[in-house]
Amino acid sequence: MRLKKGTGSASAVMPTYSILWNQDPSGENVGGAFSEWCIKKKLREDSNFDGVVCTDWGITLDNTAVDYTGGGEPWGVETLSVPERHYKIFRADVDQIGGSNIAAPVLEAYNMWVKDFGEESASERFRMSAYRILLNMFRIGLFENPYLDPAKTKEIVGNPDFMKEGYEAQLRSLVLVKNEGNKVLPQSGRKKVYFPKRHFPAIPGLWGGMSEDHYDYPFSLDLVSKYYDVVQTPAEADFALVGIFNPAISVGWDINDIKKGGNGYIPISLQYEPYTATLAREVSIAGGHHTESFTNRSYKGKTVRTRNYDDLLLVKETKRAMGDKPVVVVICVDKPFVPQFEPYADAVLISFNVQHQAALDLISGNAEPSGLLPMQLPANMETVETQKEDVPRDMECYKDSEGNVYDFAFGMNWNGVINDDRVKKYK
Repeated sequence: MRLKKGTGSASAVMPTYSILWNQDPSGENVGGAFSEWCIKKKLREDSNFDGVVCTDWGITLDNTAVDYTGGGEPWGVETLSVPERHYKIFRADVDQIGGSNIAAPVLEAYNMWVKDFGEESASERFRMSAYRILLNMFRIGLFENPYLDPAKTKEIVGNPDFMKEGYEAQLRSLVLVKNEGNKVLPQSGRKKVYFPKRHFPAIPGLWGGMSEDHYDYPFSLDLVSKYYDVVQTPAEADFALVGIFNPAISVGWDINDIKKGGNGYIPISLQYEPYTATLAREVSIAGGHHTESFTNRSYKGKTVRTRNYDDLLLVKETKRAMGDKPVVVVICVDKPFVPQFEPYADAVLISFNVQHQAALDLISGNAEPSGLLPMQLPANMETVETQKEDVPRDMECYKDSEGNVYDFAFGMNWNGVINDDRVKKYK
């Protein structure tokens, strides 16, 4: 929807999981959604906010272990029961419990309100939250006009102009960081490409479980075939196209470290090769889970191995097999990484998980890259480990075989390194 003017106010707000330490004049230290000072006083009264407040996910649930993915984050109210946590949230003037669809503790909280303030007060309080939630639905017409207009839908859904605009935004987001001699890309014309399968390692899911370990093409073989003739061996190919992902890392905690007598905390590595945290702090800045008897979360001296180390090996092996013929790497990323594969790639295109068609349109020359790095790519893990958390852009950045430095706002087009007004403004 295109607004003719600003909205004036948010319609809904989510507080913070964190305790606003020593901010509440009453001295209470609890997570944002449990705090009457934070929600009722600062947000509702001082800022005149009358919209919906929804809690962060799972804050009414117990947290029983550091690695319990299904657990909650009831910070500051761990000793309260689940219904008591609900009651405290409603007392703070919050409207919705995020991540919960269980009615029982809500009803218990209602009864607690009745006991303390009477039926009329409880009804008024809960009706107010219902009013706020329903008001948002009425404002966008879910009740007055609940039926779709097929003609209007055709104008919006699948609208060619909207789709073109969205696709062009994807093209602009891709960042070309290497193009050896400014000659490797574009690979124009109906060429023969070697397109190797990638190892997809088994990786834990956010809420538990493991993905399946398997080999497959990193993106659609049919899609690649629309641009090039896919061949089975490097000897037949004009160039190779390799799809990989940034290093797959752990969450920084491992039960196996506990079993070996450690504190459970391990390094988070941004490189493919095994990493030993020799420069980590002896004592962590912060730490101390409520189930732990210690506060030092240091992982100094510990070693971790990236799950998708095979991505680095794939690029190396492809370059060895291709010899002097170019190897083009498309890497899908969701965080900074150490580009250890770069010496074995003749061109590197960074994708932020957009359509693979966009990457192929750039590689084939149907479009020209224009994106810039929105982050620094570190030279090594040592600079990651020793950077200052409160100082921006203080890492040593990776320098490739062409002499280019992968710093914030770096990117290339067909003419070489981009140095436009964006670079001058942000770099």
